[in-house]
Amino acid sequence: MCTLNPTGAISYLCPVICLSSRWKVSKIMQQHLIRPYNIVAHLVSKTPFISNSISSSSSLYQPALDAAHNGSRILLTNLNHKQCKEQPDFSIGSPCRVQKLVASQPDPLLAKEIFDYACRQPHFCPSSSSFLILILKLGRSKYFSLIDDLLISSKSRGHPITPTIFSYIIKIYGEADLPDKALKTFYTMIEFGCQPSSKQLNRILEILVSHRNFIRPAFDLFKNARHHGVLPNTKSYNILMRAFCWNGDLSIAYTLFNKMFERDITPDVESYRILMQSLCRKNQVNGAVDLLEDMLNKGYVPDTLSYATLLNSLCRKKKLREAYKLLCRMKVKGCNPDISHYNTVIMGFCREGRALDACKILEDMQSNGCLPNLVSYQSLTNGLCDQGMFELAKDYVEEMTSKGFCPHFSVIHALVKGFSNVGRIGESCSVLENVLKNGKAPHYHTWDIIVSGICDVEDTVELGEILKKILKKDVKRDTRIVEAGSGLGEYLIRKLQSKSRRA
Repeated sequence: MCTLNPTGAISYLCPVICLSSRWKVSKIMQQHLIRPYNIVAHLVSKTPFISNSISSSSSLYQPALDAAHNGSRILLTNLNHKQCKEQPDFSIGSPCRVQKLVASQPDPLLAKEIFDYACRQPHFCPSSSSFLILILKLGRSKYFSLIDDLLISSKSRGHPITPTIFSYIIKIYGEADLPDKALKTFYTMIEFGCQPSSKQLNRILEILVSHRNFIRPAFDLFKNARHHGVLPNTKSYNILMRAFCWNGDLSIAYTLFNKMFERDITPDVESYRILMQSLCRKNQVNGAVDLLEDMLNKGYVPDTLSYATLLNSLCRKKKLREAYKLLCRMKVKGCNPDISHYNTVIMGFCREGRALDACKILEDMQSNGCLPNLVSYQSLTNGLCDQGMFELAKDYVEEMTSKGFCPHFSVIHALVKGFSNVGRIGESCSVLENVLKNGKAPHYHTWDIIVSGICDVEDTVELGEILKKILKKDVKRDTRIVEAGSGLGEYLIRKLQSKSRRA
């Protein structure tokens, strides 16, 4: 059971002050700083909530309240800091108590006042946790100048600051898009006698290179890091290599890449991929392939993104044979090709009018345990339609729908249009019937083609059968049958007019 004593009264009341009244702590603790029992009296007289809470909670507080009321006649605002020092029994509380007060205060400015007041007390040293909590509160509220002030005041008081706190400050400035302050934090760490780590260096470099006009300062920091006791690692080189590649300075990136070997720093797969991607963007796909061979010769296993970059570039450069050979080599070299690699090559062959070769790749991927997806089928059917192989394209459409894939309306339109152009209206209707059966609505232009094709059929018996076959399906509103109907009317009028002119 707790007992209330004069020296401990302020420790019990500090949470109440912060949570119930929002008074400025400096004013309460400095302007009204007398014996603790007089603070109790002043708060009770000014804040009925506190009075009610204390008086109703326990009769244990009554002796202290009586003493407080007897001494509350003293004028509270006439005391200064000198008088405070003459009162050895006053204390704001332990560092743990201050940490809880700072953490529970939603107002960052008031939290800083609590922290500053505590730091002004003799022999008080705040915990690293309370310092970090306050830094995060100020950072979220974008009080960046107060963060700088806090660092300066802590240095003048001799309070230690851990590397973790600097890491969070760097993160705050990165999220706030302030590269100059992140760079300044690096040198501030050194001033505080805190040795920066490679991880902190890399974080600052990432923040700097995200701004094009800070790439050169980032490079200068990278070159001078060794003088400050920080050794750049592979990630440090990768950050700068990527920045210079995106900036178009491929030669500097290559220089950095070669420096890694000179300084006994082992490049990783990402190091090679950065250069390969840059070479492919500059249409130097042969150089990228040579770099891949160098990787393989040195025992590296390229990742899927490296292969995807090369496959895409080879297909765009119309080097389909090399792309297919690379696709076949992937599994041998320890990297199983996935659906994106196969689709890249399939689209490359279809773009160049080699849809039959693309069909073979589709068969290969299934035999290798990689199932085709919607993109695979649609790329293939579009390629087949472009080459006039509508029957084969129709088979693949039926295969994809049987596997639960819903073809895009452009694929259906291409098939319907292709069959109609060669006079195979029955096949067009069959494609449309299959689409309606699966609940997919064709585009109204597709309906126009169907209607026009049906009207061209001279055999009225066959015409009736085709219409019955299509219309027995459930046609939803989004099939645009109204537009198709208007197109049918216009077509019949034109046909009647042409017949009357011939007569």
